[in-house]
Amino acid sequence: MQGEFEVKSGSLACVGLGMTLGAHLAPRARSFIEEADVVFVAASDPLVELWVQGMHPDVRSLQPYYATDKMRSRTYDEMVAAMLEQVVAGKRVCGAFYGHPGVFACVPHRAVEQARDAGHDAVMEAAVSAEDCLYADLGIDPGTFGCQHYEASQFMMYRRAVDPSAYLVLWQIGVAGDPTLMSRGTGAAYREILLELLRPIYGDDHEVVVYQAATLPMEMPRADRMPLRELLHATLNDAATLVLPPSRPMEPNTGVIARLRRLSATDG
Repeated sequence: MQGEFEVKSGSLACVGLGMTLGAHLAPRARSFIEEADVVFVAASDPLVELWVQGMHPDVRSLQPYYATDKMRSRTYDEMVAAMLEQVVAGKRVCGAFYGHPGVFACVPHRAVEQARDAGHDAVMEAAVSAEDCLYADLGIDPGTFGCQHYEASQFMMYRRAVDPSAYLVLWQIGVAGDPTLMSRGTGAAYREILLELLRPIYGDDHEVVVYQAATLPMEMPRADRMPLRELLHATLNDAATLVLPPSRPMEPNTGVIARLRRLSATDG
C-alpha cells in the first residue's frame, strides 16, 4: 500500500551470550545465531569466540577493531558500520555480545537504531548480565534496600547524589577516572580521587566488595571484601566492579507513612 513503511530485506538481531561460557545462552538467542547469514561476535575471551564459531560457519570477530591508543568512539563506529554493511546488503545479521547486548554495550544499541532508521527489521534480545550474576553471587536483593548503579568514571566526573542507605555499585572500577575513552587501566592516583568522593559518605573502614562474575563454568566469581581504604592498592582489571553496601539504615518518611495509614483505614 502506498505510504506504508517498507521493511527492507536485510535484518539485524543483537543477542547476548551471557556471562558464563555455555551456561547462559537462551534458546531464542541461539536460534538467531544459527539462522543468520553472518554472525559478528564481541567477546574478550577467545574461548567464547571459538564456542560461537561452533554454531555457525561465518562468524566474524569484532575484537580486531580495538587497538592501543585508539579512541573507543572510533572503534565503536567501525563495529556498527561493519554490521550495517551486511544488513544493507540484504543479509540476516546477528551480533552476539558478551553478557547482555544492551548493558554497557553501546554498539548493539547504535546498530539496532541505525538499522531501524534505514527501514530494516532489527531486534535486541535480553540476556544474563554481570548485574544479574552480581545479585546471585553476593546474595543481594535489590528490592530490600535499593541499588544505585553508575559507571565509575561517570560517577567521578559528574555530581551524583548518593543515598548511603542503599547499595552503591560502581562498574568498570579498574579504569576509573580515565578520560581518554581508551580503556587504559588506572592506578592509585586515580583511585585516590574516587576515595575522596566516597570517604565522607562511608568512611575508610566501611567494608566494600570487589566483584567479578565467573566467565568459565569451573571458575568461581571474585568477591573480595575489604575496608574502603584498601581499594587504593587492590588489584583490579577492566571487568572489576565495586559494591558498597548501605552504611546507614533507611530513614522513614513519617509524614507520608501517616497519610498512607489514614488512606488505608478509610478504604477499609
